[in-house]
Amino acid sequence: MRGVRGAILGVWEFVVGDDWATAVGVVAALALTALISEGGAAWFVTPIAVAILLTASIWREARKRGRS
Repeated sequence: MRGVRGAILGVWEFVVGDDWATAVGVVAALALTALISEGGAAWFVTPIAVAILLTASIWREARKRGRS
């Protein structure tokens, strides 16, 4: 059981890591892409989501370091 728990925690740490907000954003972007793809092309969702999530992540980290 200990090995299974460790594997699950390892996958969680890899996916979520230190920035849970980005992980939630990625899941939301994938869900939105799936919803839109049923009606047509949805290729544009991923690049827009990456740009927004990356910018927000860098901005949050810069604010944290600015307070220290």
